[in-house]
Amino acid sequence: MSRRPAADVAVGDELPPLTVRLGRADLVRYAGASGDFNPIHWDEQAALAIGLPGVVAHGMLSMAQAARVLTDWAGDPGAVVEYSVRFTKPVVVPAAPDVAELVVAGRVTEVLDGGRVRVELTATSAGVKVLGQARAVLQLA
Repeated sequence: MSRRPAADVAVGDELPPLTVRLGRADLVRYAGASGDFNPIHWDEQAALAIGLPGVVAHGMLSMAQAARVLTDWAGDPGAVVEYSVRFTKPVVVPAAPDVAELVVAGRVTEVLDGGRVRVELTATSAGVKVLGQARAVLQLA
């Protein structure tokens, strides 16, 4: 895998958007991998009982999926040197066979010294912003 050359990047460059489809089976797999078996991620009644609109995706799963825009564009997962988000709304995942769609896009907001760039992401699901202040610094070649 080769990293994107820093010389080819300018402020305002758009990263190719990504749409991730998340179903409840994905949430179960993520729960097994992460050890987070909170019932709000698989049990409709548990989610509704605490005021959620339904079963919701794990925040860290949403954050990780959003990071794919960065790693796909940079060409190397090791290029991400800083990454942070604020969770603003949950990704509500309907019962099978339906899925939720997480739509992520990014834009270069600053070219830094040493081949680094700052990127801001937008992430929405069902037209609602689910990640706020989603920012990263990437080390390009």
